[in-house]
Amino acid sequence: MNLSRRKMIGLMGGGVVVAATASAGAFLATRRPTRALAPWETAGAYTEPRMKALSYALLAPNPHNRQPWVAELRGSNMLAIYRDKRLNLPETDPLDRQLTVGMGCFLELLRMAAAEDGYDLQMELFPLGEDGPVATAYFAKGGTPDPLFAHVFERHTNRNAYKDMSVSAEAQAVLADYATIKSSKAEVAALRKLTWNAMDVELTTQRVMMESVDLMRFGKAEIEANPDGIALSGPFLESLMLAGMLSREDQADQTSSSFQQGRDMIREAMNATQTYAVVTSPGNSRVDQIKAGYDWIRLQLAATGLGLSMQPVSQALQEFPEMAEHYSAVHEMLAGPGETVQMLARLGYGPKIDPSPRWPLETRVPNV
Repeated sequence: MNLSRRKMIGLMGGGVVVAATASAGAFLATRRPTRALAPWETAGAYTEPRMKALSYALLAPNPHNRQPWVAELRGSNMLAIYRDKRLNLPETDPLDRQLTVGMGCFLELLRMAAAEDGYDLQMELFPLGEDGPVATAYFAKGGTPDPLFAHVFERHTNRNAYKDMSVSAEAQAVLADYATIKSSKAEVAALRKLTWNAMDVELTTQRVMMESVDLMRFGKAEIEANPDGIALSGPFLESLMLAGMLSREDQADQTSSSFQQGRDMIREAMNATQTYAVVTSPGNSRVDQIKAGYDWIRLQLAATGLGLSMQPVSQALQEFPEMAEHYSAVHEMLAGPGETVQMLARLGYGPKIDPSPRWPLETRVPNV
């Protein structure tokens, strides 16, 4: 079924094209997940210091919202943090680089949460090599609260179109502590083209796209049952689902009008970008990747504090074969000698959005 721009605007604005009756409208009004968003409301509601810090850390951004972290409490003051390799992304992240960056976000948020609670973390990365824990952390009294921690609950990845306005020079100067900021007309034009071309490769390489489709959660019921992956929810999207205009089958079919219109919407959002942020590292070791995660979460928290939205557009950094041309291009454009571009983001002023779903903390701490 074809969804015209006019019909889409009607669905967005009134929410009554496919939900014409009062009962259908009432149903759509209940489409916001509840259990899947509860971890955002219960973060900090623990008395045990390690559990309290972990309850904040699990709000960290991570690839495809896989939430791969597992924490093991040891003794009275130690944590061992693992990455659950059953949650790997073999197509979009075949070398586990992005997942490792995501673990860095988790560890940095853990450190910040512990400091807020009066604890200093003595952390060791990969103490037993890559096959063991990602990190061990000892909690000791101390720690200096970080001003960025104030923005934890407002930090969300925003994939919508941003306002047609540049990020101020003052805001760019603040963000330059965590990333390289690109905002000149020539740089923005080149990055718009590169990031879209790379996105299109991901969208049209069938096995790669199917990894994302398989992780899509269509509507409240699926999200509540599996609060991970790519959440598709809210009155607008569920209106499309009810009308038969949005389904897993259509998203898997590159010839469907639903797929094509989704592709057009992604392109439109990506083109509404005036500023980019680049996180690089001097090498590409696992420790380099973890530290890139430290910078990434701090960058996003700082951006949130400035009233900015942020979305990773790192498709060009993916290491599957079909992306090789764009991987080379993005490094030629953005990396210095020997450097690796670890993350690339679009920055701007976006609409208010809901947080991403999360599994409850207890599901990630098996020995509680």
